[in-house]
Amino acid sequence: MATVLLSGLVLTGPATSANASSGPRAAAAEQVNRTSSAKPTIVLVHGAFADSSGWNTVTGQLLTAGYKVVAFSNPLRGPQADGEYLRQFLTTIDGPVVLVGHSYGGAVISNGATGNPKVKALVYVAAYAPEEGESVAAANSLGGGHTDVTDHLIVRPYPGAAPGDGDAYIDPAYFHSLFAQDLPRSTTGVMAATQRPGALAALVTPSGAPAWKSVPSWYLIARQDKIIPPEAERTMAKRAGATTVEIDSSHVAMMSHPNVVTKLILRAAR
Repeated sequence: MATVLLSGLVLTGPATSANASSGPRAAAAEQVNRTSSAKPTIVLVHGAFADSSGWNTVTGQLLTAGYKVVAFSNPLRGPQADGEYLRQFLTTIDGPVVLVGHSYGGAVISNGATGNPKVKALVYVAAYAPEEGESVAAANSLGGGHTDVTDHLIVRPYPGAAPGDGDAYIDPAYFHSLFAQDLPRSTTGVMAATQRPGALAALVTPSGAPAWKSVPSWYLIARQDKIIPPEAERTMAKRAGATTVEIDSSHVAMMSHPNVVTKLILRAAR
């Protein structure tokens, strides 16, 4: 597990005289110092069957810590397509970025950060970190794990969907026990009713070249996850060489254990 230093820019070249301290070189150096010391913007990416509101508590804690935060609205149509949308989204953000993905959102940050020098760290919160050519459905079987979520999906058509495809929802009758068993039923009832569906095809679409091969990564393993098997999470975290934290949590660790998740994000951001 590597320790990551977010190093600043270093100016090289002939030394400037003291008399030049107010000149253009000094102004440029001052600008570089301001840029290199700036805190990264933290971009939070939700997964399927959820939306950005799942990050609300973590967002508030990060804002209090003085970070700029943006919660990305994930299209949930496929890891490479959604990754490209995220890549374009990041062009609107100045300065360094830390990407945080939950669940399927991990596959999106893995694709969207590839080759992007402004992304300094990846944080996976009970999330997929797929290898190139691997789908999230295939990743579920890593380490010998198993999930019942595919047995409890409701698929509804949407305009333009390919034959056999559609928007997949978790059956509300199983939402609490599968997705968020450590949250109050009053909360999970609302989450089930307002869930964002993901395209069924997104579960089996191969992922592209992963950013975790070149970008330092952190990973939170949820031991009580019923969506992504913990065995698969451990395998993906190890494969990515991620700095890893493991806790007793359901799939939605950012909601049931927001303090732990915020702490991990801050470690990556620093």
